[in-house]
Amino acid sequence: MKLWGGRFSKSTDAMVDDFNSSIRFDQRLYRQDIAGSMAHVTMLGQQGIISQEEAQAIRSGLEAILGSIENGDAAFDIDAEDIHMNIEKMLIQRIGDVGKKLHTGRSRNDQVALDMRMYVREEIRVLQSMVADLHRVLLDQSAEHLDTIMPGYTHLQKAQPITFAHHLMAYFEMLKRDTQRLSDVWKRTNVLPLGAGALATTTYPLDREAVAGLLDFDGICLNSLDAVSDRDFCLELLGALSILMMHLSRFSEEIILWCTNEFQFIELDDAYSTGSSIMPQKKNPDIAELVRGKTGRVYGDMVALLATMKSLPLAYNKDMQEDKEATFDAIDTVKMCLPIFTDMLRTMKVNRNRMRQGASGGFTNATDAADYLVKKGVPFRDAHEIVGKLVYRCIQTDQTLEGLSLEEYKALSPVFGPDIYDAISLETCVNKRQVIGGPSRAMMEKVIALNEAFLQQEPIR
Repeated sequence: MKLWGGRFSKSTDAMVDDFNSSIRFDQRLYRQDIAGSMAHVTMLGQQGIISQEEAQAIRSGLEAILGSIENGDAAFDIDAEDIHMNIEKMLIQRIGDVGKKLHTGRSRNDQVALDMRMYVREEIRVLQSMVADLHRVLLDQSAEHLDTIMPGYTHLQKAQPITFAHHLMAYFEMLKRDTQRLSDVWKRTNVLPLGAGALATTTYPLDREAVAGLLDFDGICLNSLDAVSDRDFCLELLGALSILMMHLSRFSEEIILWCTNEFQFIELDDAYSTGSSIMPQKKNPDIAELVRGKTGRVYGDMVALLATMKSLPLAYNKDMQEDKEATFDAIDTVKMCLPIFTDMLRTMKVNRNRMRQGASGGFTNATDAADYLVKKGVPFRDAHEIVGKLVYRCIQTDQTLEGLSLEEYKALSPVFGPDIYDAISLETCVNKRQVIGGPSRAMMEKVIALNEAFLQQEPIR
């Protein structure tokens, strides 16, 4: 007999039981469910809704159930549908009829909303810790490569020389926004729905603020309809995780390119590479490719939940059971990707010489040649045209700007002097950019120091 079966004249079909049940995936919420129940029953006793003796008996029973589950001694029952009913059924079996009073003044609708909020806020802390580990690696690698010159790109065409530190720290900033987004999600997640009941609260004199305090929530949901039907916090989390994975995917794409024979900017450690079943020479960046691929999976989780929620009337609907697998899968996927991606970066070998060679080709110093003329009084548009003609001449004669003679420079503008060669050296191109946010060593040291301070901040609250 199901705990809600009083109104029914016969049992549900076995296929319906299986289809309706969520215990296969929501059993991971057992700790949150038990913690929420213990806070709820404590409040019931404090409010005199049940006796203190009954409240204590229920708490003791719940503690014993928690121990049994964590020891692997508890068996979940598909007929009990979900984690809430499974734990309540175990409780009644352990302590008898007093266990039936646990559910006084609440519904599974506000109970599951509570469990999901508690689960999400805990996972956000774990995710932020993993992002911080990746931040640490980026800072360490950047500090090591302040003088490692490489080409910067736009449109995948060589543009201007930068440093590897500058490139890595661009991803630091992306991931910084990711952890800030997670903090923002945490704030809106940390609001207590319990006490909303099925949709319209209850006639029992609940003390919702007391429960919020016991469970470390910052406040309570102020509308019971919204409390049980809101999954914005899950959607926000999936959105934040989708953006985070997009950043990892972009980084993965560059790692994959840099590993190619055409680039040879980096070499991944053997422990984070794989081989070919037929081609013995191959060393494949499969970890980066998998991270890039799993990004689509997280996007799919977000879109799936958006599609589930898009037409639901107030308040709770069974469709909302679909929130869990999408949320769980996205969290699990990101938690799988972050540590291995971090270790892959930590152990990669950087080919400094190859990066510098890449920066010395493609006329990455052309902008600096134009700026040289501007600083000597030539209007920028004229300077742009002059250097464009110099580049064209180099292409026609298979030369570089550094290889042109001073006479060739002066043929296009008498303003050019011997100091042009220093002005277009890669070191000058990088280190004369003394604007904050730029690639010069001085600016990068300042930014790294600022971000060292950022890492010391408490990510939550």
